[in-house]
Formats: sequence, C-alpha cells, structure tokens
Amino acid sequence: MPGTPSPRPAPAPRPPRRARRGGGRGARGRPAGARRAPPRRAGRTTPGCLPPCVHGAIARAAGGRLRRQWVLVSVAGLFLDVSPLRASRAFRTLWLSQLATTAGRQFVVVAVPFQVYVLTHSSLAVGLLGVFQAVPIVVAGLYGGALADRMDRRKLQLAGKTAVALGSLTLTLGAIGYRAPVAFVYAVVVLTSAASTLDQAARTATLPRLVPRHLLPSAMSLTQVLFQAASIVGPALAGLIIGTAGVAWVYAIDALLFVPSALMIWTLPPQPPVEPEAVARGWRAPAQAISYVWRNRLVASLFAADLVAMIFGMPTALFPALALSVLGIGASGLGLLYAAPAIGALAGSLVSGWIRRVERQGMAVIIAIAVWGAAIAGFGLAGRALWLGLPLLALAGAGDLVSAIFRGTILQLSVPDGMRGRMSAFHMMVVTTGPRLGDLEAGAVAALVNPLFSVVSGGIACIAGIALLAALLPDLRNYRTRGEAATAAVAGE
Repeated sequence: MPGTPSPRPAPAPRPPRRARRGGGRGARGRPAGARRAPPRRAGRTTPGCLPPCVHGAIARAAGGRLRRQWVLVSVAGLFLDVSPLRASRAFRTLWLSQLATTAGRQFVVVAVPFQVYVLTHSSLAVGLLGVFQAVPIVVAGLYGGALADRMDRRKLQLAGKTAVALGSLTLTLGAIGYRAPVAFVYAVVVLTSAASTLDQAARTATLPRLVPRHLLPSAMSLTQVLFQAASIVGPALAGLIIGTAGVAWVYAIDALLFVPSALMIWTLPPQPPVEPEAVARGWRAPAQAISYVWRNRLVASLFAADLVAMIFGMPTALFPALALSVLGIGASGLGLLYAAPAIGALAGSLVSGWIRRVERQGMAVIIAIAVWGAAIAGFGLAGRALWLGLPLLALAGAGDLVSAIFRGTILQLSVPDGMRGRMSAFHMMVVTTGPRLGDLEAGAVAALVNPLFSVVSGGIACIAGIALLAALLPDLRNYRTRGEAATAAVAGE
C-alpha cells in the first residue's frame, strides 16, 4: 500500500561458530587449537624470512667451523697419545719408575767405555764390553725369563733394580782414582747386564696387566719416547759430568736414581704368576721357550722380522769409516751420524697418535721395516750429500720405531700371560744379538768391497728379506687386532 514502508527482510541465519571463524580456524586465521606464535621482537626476523644470500653465508660459516674442527681433531690425533698415563695409575707409576732407570742407564753407556779406555788405552778392550754385555743377556733370556713367569713380577723387578744399583755403587768405588783393574769392570758389567735383563723382562711382561688392550700400542709408544729421549740427552749429560766431576759421579748418580725407581715399583699392586706350576725348571726352561717360538708362527715371524732388519739394515759399525774415510766429516760429523736415527725415532714417537687406530698391525711391521731398509739404502746412495743422507737416517730411525712399537704390541697381545716373561726375555736376546750380527755382516761386506756398497746392499737385502718373510709366513702379514679393540681405540675410550 502506498506510504506503507516495505517490511524489513529477515536477517540471514547466523552460521555455526566454527564456520563463522573461517572453517575451523581461530580468530586470527590460525588452525583451531594451534598455539599462539610468539610476538616478533623489533629488529629480529625469523629464519624463514632471511634472504637466500644470508642463508648461504650462514651455511658457509658453519661449514668452515666444521672443517676447522675436523682439521684440529685430525692434527691432535697425530700427536703422542698419553691416554694410558691418565687411564691407569699403575702404568703411570711404572712409566715414571722407568724414566729414572733409563736416564741412569744411559749415563753408564758412556761411563763404562770411557773408564775401560782410560785403564787400557785399547779399543779392543772397549770392544770386548759388547761380549761381556751380550752373553749374560742371552743366558738370562734363556733361563731368567722363566722367573718372570714363576714368581711375582713386582718382586722380580725390585730384585733386579737392587742388583743393578749395587753394581753401579761398586763401580763408583772402583772408579775413584781409577784403582780398579779392567777385569773388575768386566765382572760388574756381566752381573748388571743379567740383572737388568731380569728387570726389563718382568717389567715388559707386567705392562699388559696395567692398561686396557686398546691402549697397549699407546703405552708402547710412551715407553719408546722414554728410551729415545734418554738415548739423546743421557750421553750428552754424562759427557759433561765426566768432564767436570769425574766418571765416579756418573756411577753414583745412576745408583741414586734407582732409589726412587724401586720405591715406585714397591707401590704397585702384586703381580703374581698365573700358572707357576706350568713353567719348566732347569735346562727344560729354555727348551720350553724355544719350543713355543717354533710352534707359534706369528711369534717366530716377529723375531725373524727383527733379525732381518738388524742384520742387513744396521750400518752403525760403518759410521766411523764413513765419517773419517768416505764422507770426510770428522769426529763431529760422526756424532751426527749416530744421533740422526735417534732423533728420527724421537720425532716419530712424538707424532705416534695414529698408531692406536691401526688394525692391520702385522702389515704395519712389514711396511715399517721396508721403509727402514729403503732409507738405509738411500743414505748409502746419497754419498757425500749429508743434506739428504742425514734426513734419510732420521727416516730410518722413525721406521725402526714404528716397527718396534707394533712388534712389541703384537707379542704382548698374542702371547698368554703365563709365557710373557719368557717371550719378553727372548725378545731382549734377539734385540741384543741382532745388531751385533749386523755389525759383523756390514764390516765383512765393507772389507770385501767398500763401506758405501755395504750400506746400500744391506738396505736392499733388508727389503728383499722382509718381502720374502711376508710371503713365507702369512701369519704376520694377516695379523689384525680384534674388532672391539680397534673400535675402542678409534672412539678414544
């Protein structure tokens, strides 16, 4: 009807609450039940809002940090592993005890030949010292090693150290005024060499009881560091003491150093034998040890490898002739020839951290001896070029060190505890006689041809000998550490 307002349309029905808010979304468009995002702070952006160039810069920086950390870890893994010193208080005590003993013994290495020469003025008399040192080591290696398997090894070390200290004290009294005859010096050398062999056999056989299996190569490396450092520093200090105070003081210092060494051994836990009743007595003791070596091809190959390296590759007997007649470098140059292998071995021991991660330790022995032979042959080929010859001698010393560490590790891990004393003494016998046979071989070839030919041919024969040994005795070539030991070593446990 005109003038009558049209009726207001009915309001549309309100949608359900869920539909009204955006199909299941919250009041601000977020899914229902979702947590409220934290408020943005001024001056900050979320990672998703970063430009691609910024993302790339962050990734490159992170990658650079990872690479630097990897390099640092890799470099740190090259250096000497001191984990055994931290992991085992007993090994730390044994190592410190050996530090005192080794330092004193290196003093005597210089003092005894000096005293004998002053008494006799004869190089032959000095050369006979090698015989009087080697014979008791062989006898103690054949018979005395059984003592390390039949009695408490801690007590045997104490007895050996006491005997050596008394020997040094006796030499001190005899050196005052040089009144003692040379026969007296020879007799004391025989007794101290035998006692030192017993001490070292018991100490080496004790080592696997003090450290975990996977740390044994590192423990061997630490032992080599002691010997190599003492062999460099000890003779030099002994020479200074002899020149300023006299030879008697060198013997006295050696005797005094055995006191703290013995006290530290006394604090070790007892090391009783495992099967003392199984150890033969009398003449059957060396026969039992030789029979074990003959039947165990791995142990036999270890000793054979050491003999190959020492007989054919050891040229120390030729150093005087090379320095004076061939190279023309005099007495000072002769000292460099003797020092170069020891310096190389010490440097190698300081970067021996990688050794504990090697699983194929038998192959490592073969390669190390081949490196030793090649470096010796290269030294002979270098001739008068000392800038090349001396580094090659240092490389030879490093190769010999690696071989010694792995040979010692394999020997201690593969031999049962009840046989370790005899095998350690047997190993000392091989290590002592090998260089003497090498001196004989090198001198004979040099007399037939010339010194340089003897050096080169000896190095080549060493390489050929270890290759032949690896082919004939695969036990050494195929030897591996146990998987769990290698894994633990890599993990640094």
